[in-house]
Amino acid sequence: MRRKLSDRLRPLVESLPDDLKIALLAAFALDERARKPFYQDRVHWAAITLDRDDRTVRRRIDEGIEQIAALAVAPPGPELPRYPSRSWHTEELRVTLALDQPVPEAFEFRRVIADADEIAVLDLALTLPLSGESGESVHESDLGVDVFHGGVIAGRGMESSDRIGFALRLPEPLQRGARHEVGLRFRANLREPRYVCVPRHPCDRFDLHVRFGNRVPERIVRLDQAAPGGPSRGGVVLAADEAGEVHVRFRHLAPGFAYGISWG
Repeated sequence: MRRKLSDRLRPLVESLPDDLKIALLAAFALDERARKPFYQDRVHWAAITLDRDDRTVRRRIDEGIEQIAALAVAPPGPELPRYPSRSWHTEELRVTLALDQPVPEAFEFRRVIADADEIAVLDLALTLPLSGESGESVHESDLGVDVFHGGVIAGRGMESSDRIGFALRLPEPLQRGARHEVGLRFRANLREPRYVCVPRHPCDRFDLHVRFGNRVPERIVRLDQAAPGGPSRGGVVLAADEAGEVHVRFRHLAPGFAYGISWG
């Protein structure tokens, strides 16, 4: 029952602004670091994390509970994209990244919606950040891409010094409003300790699982609407679970910004 309740509460809490989210993760003991037996101890942990006093945190918890209660009983309906698109946008992107493999692998499942008629090709890309220490350049051959379903690779090449683009030709052109799902696998050695989504087209939802396995880093940080080439500091500190995994969700991703995690 606890697991079922947590699975229902977590996505509602994750959709809130960062301060409300931290307060409710502590209140419901959904964060490993806040799993303390007494409520006042969880409130105090949130107060220290947010640099607020306990009374303020209790008030924010009450506000957050009202918001997730409203979300929980709201009737389902179509969600309009926050950022306009003239071609297509991603309704949902789910990525599972395994860092405990000889070569890191990411499985990507993407559902797109056509915002115009005759969308025949998806222009996709993946960035392998350059390492400032090694100075090694990125080559197109550094990235392995396999299509599991949903199209055929029609071309690929370097878009910048660290960004590899590829065109995915769809089985048939999409008409306005049509949905289509694709499944891809990426393999590459990461030059920097981070994994982010930098959408070219609007993205409504991004769900990221990262598995570190037995080598969990000391610090894991959530990156939300960060500069793609900027420093990976700041953001909410995350805790891996007992399987050595972290799970983050993002909503309404703005094109050109980075969303994901960094570690070190």
